Amino acid sequence: MTNVPDAPEPKTGKQKLWDAAKLILKIAVTSALLYYVFSKVPIEKVKYRLLHANYWWMAVALVTFFASMVVSAWRLLSFFKSINLRLDPRFNMRLYMLGLFYNFLLPGGIGGDGYKIWLLNKRYKLPAKKMFWAILFDRLSGLWAIGFIICALIIFIPQIDIHLAIPGGIFIAGSAVYYFVAYKFFREYTKYFFQAHAKAVLVQGLQVLCIIFVLLGQNFDGKFAPYLLSFLVSALAAVVPITIGGAGARETIFTQLSGIFNMDVGLAVFLSISFYIISLLVALTGVYYVIRTSRLEEGLPSIEEHNEVVEEEAKPATN
Repeated sequence: MTNVPDAPEPKTGKQKLWDAAKLILKIAVTSALLYYVFSKVPIEKVKYRLLHANYWWMAVALVTFFASMVVSAWRLLSFFKSINLRLDPRFNMRLYMLGLFYNFLLPGGIGGDGYKIWLLNKRYKLPAKKMFWAILFDRLSGLWAIGFIICALIIFIPQIDIHLAIPGGIFIAGSAVYYFVAYKFFREYTKYFFQAHAKAVLVQGLQVLCIIFVLLGQNFDGKFAPYLLSFLVSALAAVVPITIGGAGARETIFTQLSGIFNMDVGLAVFLSISFYIISLLVALTGVYYVIRTSRLEEGLPSIEEHNEVVEEEAKPATN
């Protein structure tokens, strides 16, 4: 029988006030950005595209995005493994989806990453600081992968009139500095560094494929690269936690870049909104573990069994 941890300590009045202020600010910024976008693009155009989309392609896009989340949870396991935290993949996936729900739909309350750190610290007694850095490196690997694919796409966009060697050289130099700093100051987290970053490329590749499927659902037969590059740039903008789930930020980036890359601005905004809806639908699966808390840790080995596995795996390294 698994033990479900108690709820986190109740928040103080000051913390609740700060959470409310953050939520109000995010709603204000999201509303302002969306107002700007739809002052440039009539909402009727986006609505028409949504109602007349090929929903078979949209369903494929949804499945592809969910697959990217499965790989993303798998990537996080690499960083947890670096700190000798051996999670059951099924539990890790359930916890990942619950965290996604918290991050996406409860922007003013407890964060998904914060909940992971709290729960894992309570169960496995690992320092919260270690888990924080593992999750942070997981996020950094995703940003690195976005940069990698952006460099690969630049060559297909004539509006960007620079030699590939320039962004490629900057990316390689930045990657070298990134790895040096990680190895020098956070060596523990580099045990599975290259493995995790390969998974990060797969995650972002699947999300790019998701956008391609959404475009195919609009019978699109033009150049994909500008839309894909804009999507990746908008993903970087959405990382900054000033909007709700990236809403508004992505659409604004698409709107701005549509003029530069000669994209159909209506289609560009539609892509962004479609991706938001797809992300929302996937995030909603995490609500199951809010309702059925006992299911979250179902089938987990005991802490003693977990520690035995860690000790067994560490034996060859000590010989």
